[in-house]
Amino acid sequence: MNKLQKIVDKAYETEQLSREEIILHLKDDSINEYLYAKAHQKKQELLGNEIHLRALIEISNICLQNCLYCGLRRDNSLQERYKLSKDEILFLASTAKQYGYKTIVLQGGESNTYPINDLCEVIQKIKKDDIAITLSIGEKTYEEYKLLKEAGADRFLLRIETTDCTLYEQMDPGMSHENRKRCLRDLKALGYETGSGSLVGLPGQTIESIADDILFFKEIDADMLGIGPFIAHQDTPLKDVPNGNLFLSLKVMAIIRLLMPDINIPATTAMEALHPNGRMLALTSGANVLMPNFTDEIHRKMYEIYPGKAQVAENNSLHIEQINKKIKEYGLVVSKTAGYRWNRS
Repeated sequence: MNKLQKIVDKAYETEQLSREEIILHLKDDSINEYLYAKAHQKKQELLGNEIHLRALIEISNICLQNCLYCGLRRDNSLQERYKLSKDEILFLASTAKQYGYKTIVLQGGESNTYPINDLCEVIQKIKKDDIAITLSIGEKTYEEYKLLKEAGADRFLLRIETTDCTLYEQMDPGMSHENRKRCLRDLKALGYETGSGSLVGLPGQTIESIADDILFFKEIDADMLGIGPFIAHQDTPLKDVPNGNLFLSLKVMAIIRLLMPDINIPATTAMEALHPNGRMLALTSGANVLMPNFTDEIHRKMYEIYPGKAQVAENNSLHIEQINKKIKEYGLVVSKTAGYRWNRS
């Protein structure tokens, strides 16, 4: 057994790796398959063969931020904007419930498009059906997060994308790295299942900074983490930058599974934008969550964070059938629970 395999086995047994050991793995592709397999084994051992499905509803593509990598960025004048009404959101949530979904994810650009009271009203109505709610709507004040939690929100996903402060503020002009971390601390303090994540392959990103991302996620005890490759969008300043590497993204995800074995890790749609079977590769490399898109087809096409987003042309009934078939082919099953982090009450 070589040195790299021993490091993987150490992570499997102890849930610990040094920064140097993580860097060594990220730089060497010689035992990628072994790493993926051990991450999948750890997931199966601790969480079983269940895959949790979350119904994604993209409520608005209006964003006040100007992130260089995102098609929804404020200065992208070519992007047609939309905002779903409360009734439209509730209809889509009801449709997802009819298909058996136990979790609804409400995702939107970072803006004040929806007053907090309106969001609280939507959350309260969805919760009447005993549905878990994940929010992914960006930076808010502590009081706003508190109101949303009191209305019934269970989880909040706020990706930091990179823990390299200089790189973060280059990629996200006008935003504060410290404020992003403040938001994550507030969410944890308020009792949310708190998610974050990173983009792998940003220009200027180093392997060392990716290792720091992993250690940061472990330090804050994130409850869910989304890892995806950078994909260049044609209407952004990074349009000519090469895409990130799918297999490096899978390695980051697999290491996270070994170091944080009980958390939820989605197989992100960005992986499928680079590989026709990208999400299924992720589900056999440590991921345990899929987020099928329940946004109606017209608005779904307008929520283009990156090009080639999966599921744009699929109707819900066909997509559910396809997902269930694929999951079964890989020896996995669709969970019938809301999929809270297993060690949380």
